Amino acid sequence: MSAGPTVEGLLKDAADRLSAAGVPGARSDARRLMIWALGLQDGAVLEAQDDRPLSDDHVARFRDAVTERVNRRPFSQITGRRSFWTHEFLVTGDVLDPRPETETLVSAALDAHFHRLLDLGTGSGCILLSLLAERSGAQGMGVDMSKEALAVARKNASRLGVQDRATFCCSDWFSHVEGRFDLIVSNPPYISAQEMETLAPEVADWEPRVALTDERDGLTAYRSIAREVDSYLEPGGRLMVEVGATQGADVCAVFAAAGLGRAQVLQDLDGRDRVVAWRKAKGA
Repeated sequence: MSAGPTVEGLLKDAADRLSAAGVPGARSDARRLMIWALGLQDGAVLEAQDDRPLSDDHVARFRDAVTERVNRRPFSQITGRRSFWTHEFLVTGDVLDPRPETETLVSAALDAHFHRLLDLGTGSGCILLSLLAERSGAQGMGVDMSKEALAVARKNASRLGVQDRATFCCSDWFSHVEGRFDLIVSNPPYISAQEMETLAPEVADWEPRVALTDERDGLTAYRSIAREVDSYLEPGGRLMVEVGATQGADVCAVFAAAGLGRAQVLQDLDGRDRVVAWRKAKGA
């Protein structure tokens, strides 16, 4: 009776399939999928199993995952998880995949005190919930047009243990928001229609298009936010939005045109524009 497939053999076959499909980092992705399929915490244990036959269930789980990755489904959607800031978030096709660059916004927001927080277009809730987890006395609201996205965010709030301090509302930006906040954050759809054609399949084909682009110049959301934000910010409150790597000056111009005055551009660890920040005057 012949032995079943081994880790080593499965990894080689998977890397070949992924490479042929044009998946970047094929060997690394194959290994990460194997670690996930076997339910391991890291790769250390995997090395000891190279020649050991696997169960039929593990083999099927791994091969199914590889097929999904060949079809360019994002790794986070296959596993249903993504690490962001200091937590692990549930991820589905209804929300954007949390990205390391967005941690620039979280870090900058934590540089000053806030008590009441609003996250516009919350998606998975990764920004809102990461901030609430860092500030035990803060309350926060996440709004999104997608009820499916809000369902994911609520689950993530429970996973992080901040569900008693986080509320969620289906809203088109400020349309169903009431009250004032001392911090408003957003990672809005900022990819232009033209840029959408250049995106990798993992993004263009699998992530929610409405969360990626305004189907125009990529600045529509900023104009909407800038028009209304003053009515929802406390005096001295802050607005912080994520922007594309070349959009800092354009978003500052949008804010100025809306009468907000001068804004500040913050860069990520790679030196690219990543956050535009504006503070309301304390006496306003």
